[in-house]
Amino acid sequence: MKNIHRFLLVFFLAVSVSTVFASSDEHAEPASQETHEKEKFEPGSFIMDHIADAYDWHVFSIGDFHATMPLPVIVYSQSSGFHMFLSSNFHHGHASYKNFSIATEGEYRSKVVELVNGQEVRPFDISMTKNVVAMLISMAILLWVFISVAKAYTIRKGKAPKGMQSVMEPIILFVRDEVAKPAIGEKKYEKYMPYLLTIFFFIWLNNLMGMVPFLPGGANVTGNITITMVLALFTFAITSINANKSYWKHIVNTPGVPWWLKFPIPLMPLVEVMGVFTKPFVLMVRLFANITAGHMIVLAFVSLIFIFGQINTALGLGTSVVSVLFVVFMNLLELLVALIQAYVFTLLSALYFGMATEEEHH
Repeated sequence: MKNIHRFLLVFFLAVSVSTVFASSDEHAEPASQETHEKEKFEPGSFIMDHIADAYDWHVFSIGDFHATMPLPVIVYSQSSGFHMFLSSNFHHGHASYKNFSIATEGEYRSKVVELVNGQEVRPFDISMTKNVVAMLISMAILLWVFISVAKAYTIRKGKAPKGMQSVMEPIILFVRDEVAKPAIGEKKYEKYMPYLLTIFFFIWLNNLMGMVPFLPGGANVTGNITITMVLALFTFAITSINANKSYWKHIVNTPGVPWWLKFPIPLMPLVEVMGVFTKPFVLMVRLFANITAGHMIVLAFVSLIFIFGQINTALGLGTSVVSVLFVVFMNLLELLVALIQAYVFTLLSALYFGMATEEEHH
C-alpha cells in the first residue's frame, strides 16, 4: 500500500512540476482589435475539443492564457524509427517537431502525423494521451481501494465490515446476487465474477471521473469508442471461448424453426451468426453513445451562453441563468446514468455468458 501511495505522490508531483503554461497566442503576432471583434465562437469545435482525446491535459484558462500538462508522445516511424518526446514540443511557436505535428484538418485531424515527401503519414502511435493517463489513474485508484479492502478482510477476519469495507461490500454483493447469479446460474457464476466486477467498477469510476471538470478528472474515457470497443471485445472473447456445444449447435441449427428457413438458403443460421457479432457491437455503441451524449448536452447548454452573448451581453447573462440550471440538472442526471451504464454493460455481459454456457434442454 505504501508503494501505491508513493507512486501516486510521485506522479502528481511530476505532473505539477512539468505543467507547461502556454498561451495559444504567446508567440504569435498581436491581433488587432478588429480581428478580435470578428472572431466568432464556434460551438461545434468547442464541444468536440472537450470530448475528444488529446496529447496534453488542459488544466485551466484565463483569457488567452492556457495552462496545460504535456504528455509523452511515443510514435514509430517507418523512415526514422522510434521517437519519444513531450507534447509541449508542438507548442511555443513550433508547428512541428522532428517532422511530426498534430493535424488540424483532414482524415487525421487531432492526431500526430509525420511529413514524408510533402505528404502527411500516420505513424504507429502509442502515445500517453489524456484518456490513457486517465485510465492509469482510475486503475491506480481501483487497486488502492480493493487492496485496502482485501487487506482489511484479512486483518479483521470474522468481524463486521468497517470503513471502506462497508461501502464496497453491498455493491459487490449486489453484482453477485442481482447480476451474476440470475444471469449465469448458481453453479457457474463464480468463474465470471472477477471480470464482471472489474468492468462494473472500471466503467462506473471512469464515468464519474469524466464528470469532474478538473485534474485528474475531465477525460472522456468511456465516451471514446475505441475503449468501449475493447471492453466489448473482452466480453465477446470470453463468451466465445467458454461457449459450450449446445450454444454453437443452436446457432448452426436453430431448433423449432421451419426447415425452409434453413434450406436451401440458410437464412436462420445467417441471422444467428450475425447475432453473435451484433451483441458486442450493441455493448460498444450503447456505452459510447450514452456517455458522449450526456457530455455533449452539458457543453451545448454552456455554449448557449456564448452564442447569445455574442448577440447581446445582457441576453448572454440572462441565458446563463437558465443554462447553469440545466447544466446542474444534467450533471445530477449523469450521476445516475454513470451507474446505470456500468450496470447495463455488466448485466448484458453476464447474460451473454449465461446464454453461451446454458445446457441443452430435452
